[in-house]
Amino acid sequence: MTVLRKREETMRKFTLASVIMATTALTTPAFADDHLKIVDEPLELTIHLHWPRQQGYNENFPVEKAAREMTGIYLKDATAGRNSTDSMEAMNLLIAQGNMPDIVGGHRIRQPVNQYGPEGAFLPLNDLVAEHAPHIQAFWDAHPELQQAITAYDGNYYYIPYLPDGMFGRAWYVRQDWLDKLGLEQPQNVDELHDVLVAFRDGDPNGNGRKDEVPFFAREWEEVIRLVTLWDARSTGSDTFHDFYVTDDGKVVHPYAQDGYRDAMSHIAEWYAEGLIDAEIFTRGSSARDYLLSENLGGMTHDWFASTSGYNAALKDKVEGFDFKPFLPPASVSGVRMEEHRRTPLKPDGWAISYMNEHPVETIKYFDFWFTEEGRNLSNFGVEGETWDMIDGEPIFKPEVLNSDKPVNTQMYEVGAQIYRGYWMDYRYEWQWTDEDAREGIKLYEANDLLVDQFLGVSFNEEEQSVYDKYWPSLYTYMLERQQAWILGSGDIEADWDSYIQTLDKMGYSQVIEVMNSAYQRQYDE
Repeated sequence: MTVLRKREETMRKFTLASVIMATTALTTPAFADDHLKIVDEPLELTIHLHWPRQQGYNENFPVEKAAREMTGIYLKDATAGRNSTDSMEAMNLLIAQGNMPDIVGGHRIRQPVNQYGPEGAFLPLNDLVAEHAPHIQAFWDAHPELQQAITAYDGNYYYIPYLPDGMFGRAWYVRQDWLDKLGLEQPQNVDELHDVLVAFRDGDPNGNGRKDEVPFFAREWEEVIRLVTLWDARSTGSDTFHDFYVTDDGKVVHPYAQDGYRDAMSHIAEWYAEGLIDAEIFTRGSSARDYLLSENLGGMTHDWFASTSGYNAALKDKVEGFDFKPFLPPASVSGVRMEEHRRTPLKPDGWAISYMNEHPVETIKYFDFWFTEEGRNLSNFGVEGETWDMIDGEPIFKPEVLNSDKPVNTQMYEVGAQIYRGYWMDYRYEWQWTDEDAREGIKLYEANDLLVDQFLGVSFNEEEQSVYDKYWPSLYTYMLERQQAWILGSGDIEADWDSYIQTLDKMGYSQVIEVMNSAYQRQYDE
Protein backbone atom coordinates (compact mmCIF):
# COMPACT_ATOMS: atom_id res chain seq x y z
CA MET A 1 0.00 0.00 0.00
CA THR A 2 2.88 2.37 0.68
CA VAL A 3 4.10 2.03 -2.92
CA LEU A 4 0.56 2.47 -4.19
CA ARG A 5 0.09 5.57 -2.07
CA LYS A 6 3.33 7.19 -3.19
CA ARG A 7 2.52 6.48 -6.83
CA GLU A 8 -0.96 7.97 -6.67
CA GLU A 9 -0.72 10.55 -3.89
CA THR A 10 0.23 13.54 -6.02
CA MET A 11 -2.38 12.84 -8.69
CA ARG A 12 -5.10 12.27 -6.11
CA LYS A 13 -4.45 15.50 -4.23
CA PHE A 14 -4.77 17.53 -7.44
CA THR A 15 -7.75 15.66 -8.90
CA LEU A 16 -10.00 15.13 -5.87
CA ALA A 17 -10.76 18.80 -5.33
CA SER A 18 -11.44 19.40 -9.01
CA VAL A 19 -13.66 16.34 -9.28
CA ILE A 20 -15.74 17.44 -6.28
CA MET A 21 -16.10 20.96 -7.67
CA ALA A 22 -17.11 19.69 -11.10
CA THR A 23 -19.63 17.17 -9.89
CA THR A 24 -21.11 19.62 -7.43
CA ALA A 25 -21.75 22.07 -10.23
CA LEU A 26 -23.21 19.53 -12.65
CA THR A 27 -25.26 17.33 -10.36
CA THR A 28 -28.88 17.98 -9.48
CA PRO A 29 -29.11 18.31 -5.68
CA ALA A 30 -30.17 14.98 -4.23
CA PHE A 31 -33.52 14.74 -2.48
CA ALA A 32 -34.57 18.31 -3.39
CA ASP A 33 -38.37 18.52 -3.28
CA ASP A 34 -38.47 14.87 -2.24
CA HIS A 35 -36.95 13.85 -5.58
CA LEU A 36 -34.53 10.94 -5.18
CA LYS A 37 -32.77 11.21 -8.52
CA ILE A 38 -29.07 11.88 -8.01
CA VAL A 39 -28.08 12.22 -11.68
CA ASP A 40 -29.93 13.21 -14.83
CA GLU A 41 -28.14 10.58 -16.91
CA PRO A 42 -27.51 7.02 -15.60
CA LEU A 43 -24.17 6.69 -13.83
CA GLU A 44 -22.31 3.39 -13.42
CA LEU A 45 -20.19 2.81 -10.31
CA THR A 46 -18.11 -0.31 -9.76
CA ILE A 47 -18.30 -2.12 -6.42
CA HIS A 48 -16.40 -4.74 -4.44
CA LEU A 49 -18.89 -6.38 -2.07
CA HIS A 50 -17.65 -9.52 -0.33
CA TRP A 51 -19.69 -10.96 2.53
CA PRO A 52 -20.35 -14.38 4.06
CA ARG A 53 -23.48 -15.23 2.10
CA GLN A 54 -22.32 -14.01 -1.27
CA GLN A 55 -18.93 -13.25 -2.74
CA GLY A 56 -19.87 -10.47 -5.10
CA TYR A 57 -22.63 -8.02 -5.92
CA ASN A 58 -25.67 -9.26 -7.83
CA GLU A 59 -26.57 -6.60 -10.36
CA ASN A 60 -29.98 -8.25 -10.82
CA PHE A 61 -31.09 -7.92 -7.20
CA PRO A 62 -34.65 -6.52 -7.21
CA VAL A 63 -33.43 -4.07 -4.58
CA GLU A 64 -30.58 -2.97 -6.86
CA LYS A 65 -32.98 -2.45 -9.76
CA ALA A 66 -35.32 -0.38 -7.61
CA ALA A 67 -32.47 1.74 -6.24
CA ARG A 68 -31.21 2.25 -9.77
CA GLU A 69 -34.62 3.48 -10.87
CA MET A 70 -34.93 5.81 -7.87
CA THR A 71 -31.43 7.31 -7.99
CA GLY A 72 -30.03 6.84 -11.48
CA ILE A 73 -26.96 5.10 -10.00
CA TYR A 74 -26.07 1.65 -11.36
CA LEU A 75 -23.71 -0.62 -9.41
CA LYS A 76 -21.53 -2.95 -11.45
CA ASP A 77 -19.82 -5.86 -9.71
CA ALA A 78 -16.02 -5.72 -9.47
CA THR A 79 -15.46 -7.95 -6.44
CA ALA A 80 -11.99 -9.35 -5.85
CA GLY A 81 -11.49 -12.82 -4.35
CA ARG A 82 -14.79 -14.29 -5.51
CA ASN A 83 -13.31 -17.79 -5.22
CA SER A 84 -12.71 -17.31 -1.47
CA THR A 85 -15.24 -17.15 1.35
CA ASP A 86 -12.77 -15.20 3.51
CA SER A 87 -13.64 -11.51 3.24
CA MET A 88 -10.33 -10.36 4.71
CA GLU A 89 -8.44 -12.46 2.20
CA ALA A 90 -10.50 -10.89 -0.57
CA MET A 91 -9.81 -7.40 0.79
CA ASN A 92 -6.08 -8.07 0.92
CA LEU A 93 -6.19 -9.23 -2.69
CA LEU A 94 -8.08 -6.08 -3.69
CA ILE A 95 -5.57 -3.82 -1.92
CA ALA A 96 -2.63 -5.68 -3.43
CA GLN A 97 -3.89 -5.40 -6.99
CA GLY A 98 -4.13 -1.60 -6.65
CA ASN A 99 -6.80 -1.08 -9.31
CA MET A 100 -9.65 -0.25 -6.97
CA PRO A 101 -13.36 -0.12 -7.85
CA ASP A 102 -15.35 3.01 -7.01
CA ILE A 103 -16.97 1.47 -3.90
CA VAL A 104 -15.38 -1.05 -1.54
CA GLY A 105 -17.78 -2.76 0.79
CA GLY A 106 -18.86 -5.88 2.61
CA HIS A 107 -17.77 -7.85 5.65
CA ARG A 108 -15.22 -6.56 8.20
CA ILE A 109 -13.96 -3.61 6.18
CA ARG A 110 -13.42 -1.34 9.20
CA GLN A 111 -9.86 -2.36 10.02
CA PRO A 112 -8.38 -2.26 6.49
CA VAL A 113 -10.28 0.91 5.57
CA ASN A 114 -9.09 2.70 8.72
CA GLN A 115 -5.58 1.42 8.14
CA TYR A 116 -5.28 2.30 4.45
CA GLY A 117 -7.61 5.28 4.35
CA PRO A 118 -5.08 7.64 5.97
CA GLU A 119 -2.53 6.35 3.46
CA GLY A 120 -4.70 7.47 0.55
CA ALA A 121 -6.54 4.33 -0.56
CA PHE A 122 -9.97 5.59 0.56
CA LEU A 123 -11.52 9.03 0.70
CA PRO A 124 -12.24 10.70 4.05
CA LEU A 125 -15.99 11.12 4.38
CA ASN A 126 -16.30 13.85 7.03
CA ASP A 127 -16.72 16.79 4.64
CA LEU A 128 -18.46 14.83 1.92
CA VAL A 129 -21.15 13.74 4.36
CA ALA A 130 -21.50 17.14 6.00
CA GLU A 131 -21.94 18.86 2.63
CA HIS A 132 -23.83 16.29 0.56
CA ALA A 133 -25.40 13.60 2.77
CA PRO A 134 -27.96 15.24 5.09
CA HIS A 135 -29.59 11.99 6.21
CA ILE A 136 -26.31 10.37 7.23
CA GLN A 137 -25.25 13.60 8.93
CA ALA A 138 -28.52 13.67 10.84
CA PHE A 139 -27.79 10.16 12.07
CA TRP A 140 -24.31 11.18 13.26
CA ASP A 141 -25.72 14.27 14.94
CA ALA A 142 -28.08 12.00 16.89
CA HIS A 143 -25.37 9.38 17.59
CA PRO A 144 -22.03 11.24 17.87
CA GLU A 145 -20.48 8.38 19.84
CA LEU A 146 -20.88 6.08 16.83
CA GLN A 147 -19.12 8.49 14.48
CA GLN A 148 -16.39 8.69 17.09
CA ALA A 149 -16.17 4.91 17.21
CA ILE A 150 -15.52 4.52 13.46
CA THR A 151 -13.03 7.39 13.25
CA ALA A 152 -9.51 6.48 12.16
CA TYR A 153 -6.39 7.61 14.00
CA ASP A 154 -6.04 10.71 11.80
CA GLY A 155 -9.42 12.10 12.91
CA ASN A 156 -11.27 11.18 9.70
CA TYR A 157 -13.72 8.40 9.07
CA TYR A 158 -13.59 6.38 5.89
CA TYR A 159 -16.64 4.14 5.75
CA ILE A 160 -20.39 4.16 6.31
CA PRO A 161 -21.17 1.18 8.53
CA TYR A 162 -24.01 -1.27 8.72
CA LEU A 163 -25.93 0.04 11.73
CA PRO A 164 -28.05 -2.58 13.53
CA ASP A 165 -31.25 -1.67 15.33
CA GLY A 166 -32.79 -3.04 18.52
CA MET A 167 -31.21 -3.96 21.84
CA PHE A 168 -31.62 -7.61 22.81
CA GLY A 169 -30.30 -10.49 20.74
CA ARG A 170 -29.63 -13.64 22.74
CA ALA A 171 -31.39 -14.93 25.84
CA TRP A 172 -31.41 -17.84 28.25
CA TYR A 173 -33.90 -20.58 27.26
CA VAL A 174 -35.14 -23.53 29.33
CA ARG A 175 -37.46 -26.46 28.72
CA GLN A 176 -40.42 -25.24 30.76
CA ASP A 177 -42.21 -28.56 30.20
CA TRP A 178 -39.23 -30.35 31.80
CA LEU A 179 -39.32 -27.98 34.76
CA ASP A 180 -43.04 -28.59 35.19
CA LYS A 181 -42.62 -32.35 35.00
CA LEU A 182 -39.92 -32.29 37.67
CA GLY A 183 -41.78 -29.79 39.88
CA LEU A 184 -39.10 -27.13 39.52
CA GLU A 185 -39.13 -23.36 39.09
CA GLN A 186 -37.03 -21.37 36.65
CA PRO A 187 -33.59 -20.93 38.28
CA GLN A 188 -33.04 -17.48 39.75
CA ASN A 189 -29.35 -17.74 40.68
CA VAL A 190 -26.27 -19.78 39.91
CA ASP A 191 -26.91 -22.35 42.67
CA GLU A 192 -30.48 -22.93 41.52
CA LEU A 193 -29.22 -23.20 37.95
CA HIS A 194 -26.82 -25.96 39.00
CA ASP A 195 -29.66 -27.80 40.76
CA VAL A 196 -31.90 -27.58 37.68
CA LEU A 197 -29.15 -28.92 35.40
CA VAL A 198 -28.55 -31.80 37.80
CA ALA A 199 -32.28 -32.55 37.80
CA PHE A 200 -32.31 -32.53 34.00
CA ARG A 201 -29.38 -34.97 34.03
CA ASP A 202 -30.84 -37.35 36.60
CA GLY A 203 -34.62 -36.90 36.59
CA ASP A 204 -35.48 -38.38 33.15
CA PRO A 205 -37.55 -35.33 32.10
CA ASN A 206 -37.98 -36.65 28.56
CA GLY A 207 -39.52 -39.82 30.01
CA ASN A 208 -37.75 -42.38 27.87
CA GLY A 209 -36.17 -44.26 30.79
CA ARG A 210 -32.64 -43.46 29.63
CA LYS A 211 -30.13 -41.02 31.04
CA ASP A 212 -29.62 -39.29 27.68
CA GLU A 213 -30.64 -35.72 28.44
CA VAL A 214 -28.17 -32.93 27.66
CA PRO A 215 -28.76 -30.32 30.39
CA PHE A 216 -26.94 -27.36 28.78
CA PHE A 217 -26.08 -27.18 25.08
CA ALA A 218 -25.23 -24.51 22.51
CA ARG A 219 -24.93 -24.18 18.75
CA GLU A 220 -21.82 -22.05 19.18
CA TRP A 221 -19.30 -23.48 21.62
CA GLU A 222 -18.34 -19.99 22.72
CA GLU A 223 -21.62 -19.82 24.60
CA VAL A 224 -20.24 -22.24 27.19
CA ILE A 225 -17.46 -19.72 27.88
CA ARG A 226 -20.15 -17.09 28.45
CA LEU A 227 -21.12 -19.04 31.58
CA VAL A 228 -18.20 -17.27 33.28
CA THR A 229 -20.58 -14.36 33.85
CA LEU A 230 -22.29 -16.48 36.51
CA TRP A 231 -19.13 -16.01 38.58
CA ASP A 232 -18.78 -12.28 37.74
CA ALA A 233 -16.18 -12.73 35.01
CA ARG A 234 -16.48 -11.73 31.36
CA SER A 235 -16.12 -13.66 28.12
CA THR A 236 -16.24 -10.68 25.74
CA GLY A 237 -16.84 -6.96 25.60
CA SER A 238 -19.01 -6.80 22.49
CA ASP A 239 -21.34 -8.84 20.32
CA THR A 240 -18.24 -10.63 18.99
CA PHE A 241 -16.99 -13.64 20.93
CA HIS A 242 -13.59 -13.37 22.70
CA ASP A 243 -13.38 -9.58 22.39
CA PHE A 244 -11.61 -7.10 24.67
CA TYR A 245 -13.67 -5.15 27.19
CA VAL A 246 -13.39 -1.89 29.12
CA THR A 247 -13.13 -2.05 32.90
CA ASP A 248 -14.98 0.26 35.27
CA ASP A 249 -11.87 2.46 35.51
CA GLY A 250 -11.70 2.89 31.74
CA LYS A 251 -8.92 0.41 30.89
CA VAL A 252 -9.02 -2.02 27.98
CA VAL A 253 -8.20 -5.59 29.01
CA HIS A 254 -8.86 -9.04 27.68
CA PRO A 255 -11.23 -11.22 29.72
CA TYR A 256 -9.08 -14.33 29.40
CA ALA A 257 -6.20 -12.79 31.36
CA GLN A 258 -8.20 -11.82 34.46
CA ASP A 259 -8.27 -13.59 37.82
CA GLY A 260 -12.06 -13.72 37.73
CA TYR A 261 -11.88 -15.73 34.53
CA ARG A 262 -9.61 -18.26 36.26
CA ASP A 263 -12.07 -18.79 39.07
CA ALA A 264 -15.09 -18.98 36.77
CA MET A 265 -13.46 -21.41 34.36
CA SER A 266 -12.69 -23.78 37.20
CA HIS A 267 -16.44 -23.98 37.91
CA ILE A 268 -17.30 -24.50 34.25
CA ALA A 269 -14.78 -27.35 34.09
CA GLU A 270 -16.48 -28.91 37.13
CA TRP A 271 -19.92 -28.63 35.50
CA TYR A 272 -18.57 -30.23 32.34
CA ALA A 273 -17.05 -33.09 34.35
CA GLU A 274 -20.41 -33.55 36.11
CA GLY A 275 -22.17 -34.03 32.77
CA LEU A 276 -24.17 -30.82 33.04
CA ILE A 277 -22.74 -29.41 29.80
CA ASP A 278 -22.99 -31.13 26.43
CA ALA A 279 -20.09 -33.56 26.13
CA GLU A 280 -19.89 -32.59 22.45
CA ILE A 281 -20.05 -28.84 23.05
CA PHE A 282 -16.92 -28.20 20.99
CA THR A 283 -17.75 -30.53 18.12
CA ARG A 284 -21.53 -30.74 17.67
CA GLY A 285 -21.68 -27.40 15.89
CA SER A 286 -24.56 -25.45 14.39
CA SER A 287 -26.87 -28.47 14.25
CA ALA A 288 -26.94 -28.82 18.05
CA ARG A 289 -30.15 -26.88 18.57
CA ASP A 290 -32.04 -28.64 15.77
CA TYR A 291 -30.96 -32.11 16.78
CA LEU A 292 -31.15 -31.91 20.57
CA LEU A 293 -34.53 -30.17 20.63
CA SER A 294 -36.18 -32.25 17.92
CA GLU A 295 -34.98 -35.45 19.62
CA ASN A 296 -36.26 -34.21 23.00
CA LEU A 297 -32.77 -34.29 24.51
CA GLY A 298 -31.75 -30.65 25.13
CA GLY A 299 -32.73 -28.78 28.28
CA MET A 300 -31.21 -25.30 28.28
CA THR A 301 -29.27 -22.96 26.02
CA HIS A 302 -28.35 -19.34 25.35
CA ASP A 303 -29.36 -18.30 21.84
CA TRP A 304 -31.18 -15.75 19.69
CA PHE A 305 -34.71 -14.76 20.71
CA ALA A 306 -36.50 -14.97 17.37
CA SER A 307 -35.08 -18.20 15.97
CA THR A 308 -35.06 -20.10 19.28
CA SER A 309 -38.67 -19.37 20.20
CA GLY A 310 -39.66 -20.58 16.75
CA TYR A 311 -39.10 -24.17 17.88
CA ASN A 312 -42.30 -24.09 19.92
CA ALA A 313 -44.36 -23.97 16.73
CA ALA A 314 -41.99 -26.17 14.75
CA LEU A 315 -41.94 -29.04 17.28
CA LYS A 316 -45.42 -28.87 18.77
CA ASP A 317 -46.57 -31.90 16.77
CA LYS A 318 -43.35 -33.88 17.21
CA VAL A 319 -42.51 -33.48 20.90
CA GLU A 320 -45.52 -33.72 23.17
CA GLY A 321 -45.91 -30.67 25.41
CA PHE A 322 -42.75 -29.03 24.05
CA ASP A 323 -42.31 -25.60 25.67
CA PHE A 324 -39.00 -23.76 25.30
CA LYS A 325 -39.19 -20.54 27.28
CA PRO A 326 -36.88 -17.55 27.64
CA PHE A 327 -36.04 -16.72 31.25
CA LEU A 328 -34.03 -14.07 33.04
CA PRO A 329 -30.29 -14.63 33.38
CA PRO A 330 -29.64 -16.34 36.72
CA ALA A 331 -28.03 -14.03 39.25
CA SER A 332 -24.28 -14.48 39.64
CA VAL A 333 -22.53 -15.44 42.87
CA SER A 334 -22.56 -11.75 43.82
CA GLY A 335 -26.23 -11.31 42.89
CA VAL A 336 -25.75 -9.63 39.50
CA ARG A 337 -28.08 -10.51 36.63
CA MET A 338 -26.16 -9.84 33.43
CA GLU A 339 -27.00 -10.33 29.78
CA GLU A 340 -23.56 -10.02 28.27
CA HIS A 341 -24.75 -10.20 24.68
CA ARG A 342 -26.55 -7.27 23.12
CA ARG A 343 -27.01 -6.01 19.61
CA THR A 344 -24.08 -3.82 18.69
CA PRO A 345 -25.05 -0.35 17.45
CA LEU A 346 -22.55 -0.62 14.61
CA LYS A 347 -20.77 -3.31 12.68
CA PRO A 348 -17.32 -3.41 11.09
CA ASP A 349 -19.21 -4.00 7.82
CA GLY A 350 -20.35 -1.35 5.36
CA TRP A 351 -18.85 0.51 2.40
CA ALA A 352 -16.23 3.10 1.53
CA ILE A 353 -15.23 5.26 -1.45
CA SER A 354 -11.92 4.36 -3.06
CA TYR A 355 -9.32 6.90 -4.14
CA MET A 356 -9.99 5.96 -7.79
CA ASN A 357 -13.64 7.04 -7.65
CA GLU A 358 -14.17 9.99 -10.02
CA HIS A 359 -17.68 10.68 -8.73
CA PRO A 360 -17.33 11.07 -4.95
CA VAL A 361 -20.23 13.51 -4.58
CA GLU A 362 -22.66 11.31 -6.49
CA THR A 363 -21.41 8.32 -4.53
CA ILE A 364 -21.91 9.90 -1.12
CA LYS A 365 -25.37 11.03 -2.22
CA TYR A 366 -26.03 7.43 -3.21
CA PHE A 367 -24.88 6.30 0.24
CA ASP A 368 -27.20 8.92 1.70
CA PHE A 369 -30.13 7.55 -0.31
CA TRP A 370 -30.08 4.42 1.87
CA PHE A 371 -30.71 6.60 4.93
CA THR A 372 -33.83 8.21 3.46
CA GLU A 373 -37.19 6.68 4.36
CA GLU A 374 -37.48 5.15 0.89
CA GLY A 375 -33.94 3.82 0.89
CA ARG A 376 -34.18 2.48 4.42
CA ASN A 377 -37.39 0.63 3.61
CA LEU A 378 -35.79 -0.78 0.48
CA SER A 379 -32.66 -1.99 2.30
CA ASN A 380 -34.67 -3.59 5.11
CA PHE A 381 -37.84 -4.94 3.54
CA GLY A 382 -37.13 -5.29 -0.17
CA VAL A 383 -39.23 -3.79 -2.94
CA GLU A 384 -42.60 -2.31 -2.00
CA GLY A 385 -45.43 -4.25 -3.59
CA GLU A 386 -43.25 -7.32 -4.07
CA THR A 387 -42.27 -8.38 -0.53
CA TRP A 388 -44.13 -5.77 1.55
CA ASP A 389 -46.89 -3.17 1.54
CA MET A 390 -47.30 0.12 3.39
CA ILE A 391 -50.23 -0.36 5.77
CA ASP A 392 -51.29 2.46 8.08
CA GLY A 393 -47.87 4.04 7.65
CA GLU A 394 -45.97 0.84 8.52
CA PRO A 395 -43.97 -1.39 6.13
CA ILE A 396 -45.63 -4.81 6.52
CA PHE A 397 -44.34 -7.99 4.95
CA LYS A 398 -46.75 -9.80 2.67
CA PRO A 399 -48.33 -12.97 4.13
CA GLU A 400 -46.50 -15.13 1.61
CA VAL A 401 -43.19 -13.82 2.97
CA LEU A 402 -44.09 -14.35 6.62
CA ASN A 403 -45.64 -17.78 5.97
CA SER A 404 -42.93 -19.12 3.67
CA ASP A 405 -40.89 -22.20 4.55
CA LYS A 406 -37.81 -20.01 4.06
CA PRO A 407 -36.75 -17.75 6.94
CA VAL A 408 -37.58 -14.10 6.28
CA ASN A 409 -33.93 -13.05 6.49
CA THR A 410 -33.01 -15.60 3.81
CA GLN A 411 -35.74 -14.24 1.57
CA MET A 412 -34.40 -10.74 2.07
CA TYR A 413 -30.84 -11.77 1.21
CA GLU A 414 -32.12 -13.27 -2.03
CA VAL A 415 -33.65 -9.98 -3.19
CA GLY A 416 -30.74 -7.79 -2.05
CA ALA A 417 -32.11 -6.52 1.26
CA GLN A 418 -30.31 -6.87 4.61
CA ILE A 419 -26.97 -7.27 2.83
CA TYR A 420 -23.70 -5.81 4.11
CA ARG A 421 -23.89 -2.34 2.61
CA GLY A 422 -23.72 0.79 4.75
CA TYR A 423 -27.30 1.07 5.92
CA TRP A 424 -29.44 1.53 9.01
CA MET A 425 -31.34 -1.57 10.01
CA ASP A 426 -34.99 -1.22 10.99
CA TYR A 427 -35.93 -3.57 13.83
CA ARG A 428 -39.52 -3.66 12.56
CA TYR A 429 -38.16 -6.01 9.91
CA GLU A 430 -37.34 -8.64 12.54
CA TRP A 431 -40.17 -7.95 14.97
CA GLN A 432 -42.71 -9.05 12.36
CA TRP A 433 -41.40 -12.61 12.27
CA THR A 434 -40.62 -12.81 15.98
CA ASP A 435 -43.25 -15.05 17.59
CA GLU A 436 -45.21 -14.20 20.70
CA ASP A 437 -43.04 -16.24 23.08
CA ALA A 438 -39.94 -14.35 21.97
CA ARG A 439 -41.77 -11.02 22.14
CA GLU A 440 -42.78 -11.72 25.72
CA GLY A 441 -39.19 -12.69 26.51
CA ILE A 442 -37.87 -9.46 25.03
CA LYS A 443 -40.36 -7.49 27.12
CA LEU A 444 -39.18 -9.41 30.18
CA TYR A 445 -35.55 -8.54 29.45
CA GLU A 446 -36.45 -4.91 28.74
CA ALA A 447 -38.11 -4.63 32.15
CA ASN A 448 -34.84 -5.50 33.90
CA ASP A 449 -31.46 -3.75 33.92
CA LEU A 450 -29.44 -6.51 32.27
CA LEU A 451 -27.26 -5.07 29.52
CA VAL A 452 -23.64 -4.01 29.90
CA ASP A 453 -21.80 -1.33 27.93
CA GLN A 454 -20.11 -2.44 24.74
CA PHE A 455 -16.55 -2.02 23.59
CA LEU A 456 -16.92 -0.49 20.12
CA GLY A 457 -13.34 -1.12 19.04
CA VAL A 458 -10.38 1.11 18.27
CA SER A 459 -8.56 2.40 15.20
CA PHE A 460 -4.81 1.82 15.29
CA ASN A 461 -2.12 3.97 13.78
CA GLU A 462 0.54 2.22 11.74
CA GLU A 463 2.84 1.49 14.68
CA GLU A 464 0.03 0.20 16.89
CA GLN A 465 -1.29 -1.98 14.08
CA SER A 466 2.11 -3.58 13.58
CA VAL A 467 2.33 -4.44 17.29
CA TYR A 468 -1.18 -5.90 17.29
CA ASP A 469 -0.54 -7.91 14.12
CA LYS A 470 2.74 -9.23 15.48
CA TYR A 471 1.45 -10.57 18.79
CA TRP A 472 -2.31 -10.92 18.86
CA PRO A 473 -2.98 -13.83 16.46
CA SER A 474 -0.76 -16.25 18.40
CA LEU A 475 -2.05 -14.97 21.75
CA TYR A 476 -5.63 -15.47 20.62
CA THR A 477 -4.94 -19.01 19.45
CA TYR A 478 -3.17 -19.91 22.69
CA MET A 479 -5.96 -18.53 24.87
CA LEU A 480 -8.62 -20.53 23.04
CA GLU A 481 -6.54 -23.71 23.06
CA ARG A 482 -6.04 -23.51 26.80
CA GLN A 483 -9.67 -22.74 27.66
CA GLN A 484 -10.91 -25.73 25.69
CA ALA A 485 -8.26 -27.97 27.27
CA TRP A 486 -9.24 -26.86 30.78
CA ILE A 487 -12.92 -27.54 30.17
CA LEU A 488 -12.18 -30.94 28.67
CA GLY A 489 -10.00 -31.84 31.67
CA SER A 490 -6.55 -31.58 30.11
CA GLY A 491 -4.98 -29.59 32.89
CA ASP A 492 -6.19 -27.68 35.91
CA ILE A 493 -6.67 -23.95 35.46
CA GLU A 494 -5.95 -23.19 39.13
CA ALA A 495 -2.66 -25.09 39.01
CA ASP A 496 -1.76 -23.83 35.52
CA TRP A 497 -2.69 -20.18 36.00
CA ASP A 498 0.66 -18.68 36.93
CA SER A 499 2.48 -20.34 34.07
CA TYR A 500 -0.38 -19.39 31.72
CA ILE A 501 -0.06 -15.70 32.64
CA GLN A 502 3.72 -15.88 32.29
CA THR A 503 3.30 -17.39 28.83
CA LEU A 504 0.90 -14.63 27.82
CA ASP A 505 3.45 -12.04 28.91
CA LYS A 506 6.22 -13.77 26.94
CA MET A 507 3.95 -13.86 23.89
CA GLY A 508 3.37 -10.08 24.00
CA TYR A 509 0.11 -9.64 25.91
CA SER A 510 1.30 -6.49 27.70
CA GLN A 511 2.37 -4.93 24.40
CA VAL A 512 -1.05 -5.62 22.88
CA ILE A 513 -2.81 -4.13 25.89
CA GLU A 514 -0.56 -1.08 25.71
CA VAL A 515 -1.47 -0.30 22.09
CA MET A 516 -5.14 -1.10 22.72
CA ASN A 517 -5.21 1.49 25.50
CA SER A 518 -3.21 4.11 23.64
CA ALA A 519 -5.62 3.81 20.71
CA TYR A 520 -8.64 3.80 23.02
CA GLN A 521 -7.57 6.92 24.88
CA ARG A 522 -6.84 8.77 21.64
CA GLN A 523 -10.16 7.79 20.13
CA TYR A 524 -12.52 8.20 23.06
CA ASP A 525 -10.86 10.38 25.69
CA GLU A 526 -9.45 13.23 23.63
